[in-house]
Amino acid sequence: MILGDMGADVLKIERPDTGDDTRGWGPPFDEEGESAYFLSVNRNKLAVAADLDDPADLRLVRSLAGEADVVVENFLPGTLERRDWGAATARAEHSRLVWCSITGFGAHSRRPGYDFVVQAESGWMSITGAPDGEPMKHGIALADVIAGKDAAIAILGALVARGRTGEGRHVEISLAASAEAALVNVAQNTLVSGRAPNRWGNAHANLVPYQLFRARDRPIIVAVGSDAQWISCAGALELRDLAADPALATNAGRLAQRERVVSALARRIASKPASDWLARLERAGVPCGIVRTVPEVLAHGSASARTGLPPSVPGMIRRPPPRLGEHTALVRAEGWNAFTLA
Repeated sequence: MILGDMGADVLKIERPDTGDDTRGWGPPFDEEGESAYFLSVNRNKLAVAADLDDPADLRLVRSLAGEADVVVENFLPGTLERRDWGAATARAEHSRLVWCSITGFGAHSRRPGYDFVVQAESGWMSITGAPDGEPMKHGIALADVIAGKDAAIAILGALVARGRTGEGRHVEISLAASAEAALVNVAQNTLVSGRAPNRWGNAHANLVPYQLFRARDRPIIVAVGSDAQWISCAGALELRDLAADPALATNAGRLAQRERVVSALARRIASKPASDWLARLERAGVPCGIVRTVPEVLAHGSASARTGLPPSVPGMIRRPPPRLGEHTALVRAEGWNAFTLA
């Protein structure tokens, strides 16, 4: 969808009858029977239903791939090869083709790739949730989302390389590798210290104060990322004794006295409504915000129940998500020219 938002012509190939599994991942379903889950990631595509066990359908898909710049597939390893196709065969026939394989756990594993499992096995859940609670998954299928963005980046890089060399390439993305790479500073903390990370809930392992606080009416976030911001924060909250304490002048000092700093801020912030503190902190240049609900986020009106949120990259919404097999006949008749007719 990201590539489609940026202007690519995207053909979505699905099995007949049932199509993409996420078409059934509801409720909620819209008035046309499409699941919200499917609608969220399938705009700017034409839909073709094809049975890869049907020789005629497989020939159609192979023909379309032969004219494409990019093929993206997320079959279990070996699935296409058993049908005498796949990355090696396709690229031998069309050397300029960029082929992107997305798997759960790499090219040598036939384990199905599901976000929840990957969040558990990548270490994410061990560091997410309340310190004294159960390991917790992220509220979004973030391993899926990051792997999709990694795939888009890898595809664009391969297309740049093809422009320079004339040759395509096979790029491989796995949910597990994308999720592990996203550990970034948490992984580096462990590598440097030799210690397993704690679960910090809404606090930060390396920065103080950098967490959720409860104002009189609703929670807010205060995110102090520098020593200068700390002085501004303490001043805005009128915590002059903390601002004047040289032991708290550096982040390392505040980290050593986390409980003292956090307790003082918590008491102070609880005394007034969130809007009061946000106004003060923003005037002082301190990063802060309220904890918005999803309806509050969507209230700005630029999102659609049919086409979702606006593109996250420079681009535009040109087509709503397609119904299953909606463009099959047109693509069979016209091939890639279907995009000029749809």
